[in-house]
Amino acid sequence: MIHWASDAYGISDRRGCRLLELNRSTFAYRHVEPPDEGALRLRILDLASVRVRYGYRRLTVLLKREGWQVGPKRVYRIYKAEGLDLKRKKCKKRGSRVRAPLAQADASGQRWSMDFITDQLNDGRRFRVLTVVDQYDRTCPVLYADRSITASKVADALDLAARTSGALPQAITVDNGPEFAGKVLDAWAYANEVQLDFIRPGKPTENGYIESFNGKLRDELLNTEIFFSLSEAREKLEEYRLDYNTYRPHSL
Repeated sequence: MIHWASDAYGISDRRGCRLLELNRSTFAYRHVEPPDEGALRLRILDLASVRVRYGYRRLTVLLKREGWQVGPKRVYRIYKAEGLDLKRKKCKKRGSRVRAPLAQADASGQRWSMDFITDQLNDGRRFRVLTVVDQYDRTCPVLYADRSITASKVADALDLAARTSGALPQAITVDNGPEFAGKVLDAWAYANEVQLDFIRPGKPTENGYIESFNGKLRDELLNTEIFFSLSEAREKLEEYRLDYNTYRPHSL
């Protein structure tokens, strides 16, 4: 109609848009054919088949590292179309109050968090994993797995973590488990000038860094792999630790 009015009455396109109350950007819009997304779609499927618990945001980071010129919206559209969206349990949020603000790490290697997580081998035998994470840069200094983990083994694992990361932290946040609250680890902490910060009993949210890391470890490795022996579990845990520290995109 605007073209007809311009030809019939000699008016400009600007005036024609104003008379018909049509936005000029709408009038000037020209349809652009979308690019061929076949290769991108296949690469997203390949990455999702390997990183089975990665959402579209982390897949976008991996694609950009490979040189793909993509944004999260484009990846999300393909991600949803292929049915790759993850199903997560929705938990009720419960307010928590702490007695005092928790100390925050200001630099890498300053404060660690530590806890245990339990899993089982293919034959049903259970094993424990000592998990340690840096509160500042979220790196994992050590993952130690064994059938049972005593306080002495915790101390040995922390010595290994010190060799891996270069030094021990100033403080480690832990719960009140017997492996952490006993005399053995207390003597180790005193000898190495490391402060053990205990959270309140029944308040795991006060050690949220390690709770978050344990959730990722459970979701991305323990729930997706079958372990036939303890040595195989240790190998896969170490592979996950290296991948987590060097390759896996982390949340801000």
